[in-house]
Amino acid sequence: MKEQDPTVTETMETKQATPTEDHLEGSNNAKATEAEAAQAETGFEQESGGEEAAANPLAQELEAQRKLADENYQRYLRTQADFDNFRRRSRQEKEDFAKYASAKLIEQLLPIVDNFERAIGASREAKDVDALQKGVDMIFRQLEQVLANEGLAPMNAVGQPFNPEFHQAIMQVESDEHEEGIVVEEVQKGYVLKDKVLRPAMVKVSQ
Repeated sequence: MKEQDPTVTETMETKQATPTEDHLEGSNNAKATEAEAAQAETGFEQESGGEEAAANPLAQELEAQRKLADENYQRYLRTQADFDNFRRRSRQEKEDFAKYASAKLIEQLLPIVDNFERAIGASREAKDVDALQKGVDMIFRQLEQVLANEGLAPMNAVGQPFNPEFHQAIMQVESDEHEEGIVVEEVQKGYVLKDKVLRPAMVKVSQ
């Protein structure tokens, strides 16, 4: 039997015991691929978590602004409703004032109307002219007092220089007692309501 070369035998045993370079390289490449995949997955998770963390404050801020806008809109609607109610009340009050502005004065005049009715009724029964005259005079004084309380005052035009703001000249007359342009006679009395001419006096003026 032919003896086998010890060197050849040792070489074969070494090859069997030692992994090949291709096998080692493939194994290393597989491990690298797994590590890269794990690293990529971890990076993706970190990136996703970062995006969610960055988006969360933005979403909260957006929600807060939306709530603020809704509150402002509701406040605007309430303010608009209040203003509409105020405008309706103001218009109604103005209409009522114009409609019933004379109510206070008329209320004060009613007793005078009552007295006139009594005086007329009494004159029909008694036929007393003097009593009727006195009654009418008293009622007239009562009427003057009511009008004075409201700020009405008669003008004293006679003897005053003619003033077109207060007087309405209807005639010029000769006068030895007055200079030219003086009111010598009052045909119709004029009245002033507080500081406003309510009715100018109709007068005759000297020339």
